[in-house]
Amino acid sequence: MCAERAAFWEGNVLSSKSDAKERNRVVAAGDGKPLVEMTDITKKFGSVTANDHVSLSIYRGEILSLLGENGSGKTTLMNMLSGIYFPDGGHIRVKGELVTISSPKDALDLRIGMIHQHFKLVNVLTAAENIILGLNESRRLDLKSVRLRVKQICDRYGFVVEPDKKVYEMSVSEKQTLEIVKVLYRGADILILDEPTAVLTPQETRRLFDVMRNMKNDGKAIVIITHKLHEVMEISDRVAVLRKGCFIGDVPTQRTSPQELTEMMVGHAVKLNIERTQPENVRKCLEVEHVSVVDADGVRKLNDVSFTANGGEILGIAGVSGSGQKELLEVIAGLQDALPGGSVIYTDMNGKTSSLIGKTPMEIKKLGVQLAFVPEDRLGMGLVGNLDIADNMLIRTYTEGSGMFVNMKKPRKLAEEIVKEFDVVTPDLQTPVRKLSGGNVQKVLVGREIAGSPSLLMSAYAVRGLDINTSYTIYNLMNEQKRRGAAVIYVGEDLDVLLELCDRIMVLCAGSVSGIVDGRAATKEEVGLMMTHIGGNADKEAGRK
Repeated sequence: MCAERAAFWEGNVLSSKSDAKERNRVVAAGDGKPLVEMTDITKKFGSVTANDHVSLSIYRGEILSLLGENGSGKTTLMNMLSGIYFPDGGHIRVKGELVTISSPKDALDLRIGMIHQHFKLVNVLTAAENIILGLNESRRLDLKSVRLRVKQICDRYGFVVEPDKKVYEMSVSEKQTLEIVKVLYRGADILILDEPTAVLTPQETRRLFDVMRNMKNDGKAIVIITHKLHEVMEISDRVAVLRKGCFIGDVPTQRTSPQELTEMMVGHAVKLNIERTQPENVRKCLEVEHVSVVDADGVRKLNDVSFTANGGEILGIAGVSGSGQKELLEVIAGLQDALPGGSVIYTDMNGKTSSLIGKTPMEIKKLGVQLAFVPEDRLGMGLVGNLDIADNMLIRTYTEGSGMFVNMKKPRKLAEEIVKEFDVVTPDLQTPVRKLSGGNVQKVLVGREIAGSPSLLMSAYAVRGLDINTSYTIYNLMNEQKRRGAAVIYVGEDLDVLLELCDRIMVLCAGSVSGIVDGRAATKEEVGLMMTHIGGNADKEAGRK
């Protein structure tokens, strides 16, 4: 089966001996011998085969990008290398020696460290305390020597870490830096980074890439799991592709292209462009005025936010993670209370207005507001993990029936359509969604919300964790909603996508609006600066146009 899936690779990508020689030249940039050899690695979860006899080599002094669709087995493979999972078959060699990795400690003993997308830090501890947490120190704890060693690591690779700063005071970029320093402190020579740029600004991404190049030049081996092909092309030396649990092949980055890599991942040609159309028949759909939110601890999450979302256009919302995006969408959806003095006015396609502020989701629905919401927390808020796909479809419509019995025919049909259209990897429709991969859970949620043909669609990180093929499917669906006349509010973390997809982009920083810019005219650097409140005099009044 895997041999058949790799046929595309053999026939179309590595079609000449010169390509093979170039690949060998790149992977031999270190001493020419693999630092890590994973051979015939197999891992199953019940009836699902996550990795099917995968063989992969990692070399010293290289940055290897690992690509694949959702459910292709990328993270599972790296989780076995980092000791989180244990393979059902195959073997791993490190520096030529056959090894057994049954825990993260075993991996660290072999100088392998993984930096996860969701950080493993204790918020109330300092950077230095997090770095040494869990280490078996045989002598009295000496934070002074820890600070000195952290400074040496930072000076060597170009990091900036304040050893005495509490984690809860750090930005996302600082937390990620701390995670990398933590594994380097523990002696890692092989670093695995899972979606490292997911919530970074362009400026922070550039700094991270500079550090990664410094580590590569120092002989470290780096594996990066990412869906951002432009970053793959910029930072990696070699790209390895998995498809449906099988290893398809690897290629030197300079000998390939985003289009070629996408075709390897998917198995057929994919159109990599977002067809953004000019807004037509634009109408005012949502008007937000002077909305402020304070959380339970008295921290102000939104500060006097005002903007307009129009039917027939896509309004993007950019900002560093935690800048108030979540709270803003939840206020509109009736899931969060706002301070007195603000207003949220919805106007339907017939011109009828409704005030949404202070109303519950059920009250908003009874007003006839056709609102769909893809929340950031897909399992905690969007779906019920213990229910299957069909039951999760029923969540939006169970109040529409009459009598004491629920008609499951329509939800089951919708579940079948979503599984087929979005290529959801699941053993069957009866599988609880919590057992699906993160990307497949997201597909189920987005499919359900869009299926209702809403007049107002709000999405928070709708493509987070999705492969490139499914991501472009989502972008096209957003554009379809726009052409229908719906107002689409799209919170995203990829500025390239925001600039290509959205008609206008509102930038949030620390809960306030830095400005609203034209998606066709703005630059990534301009928006990135606004995300850190350095953006200057962006036209806040553009939000009312």
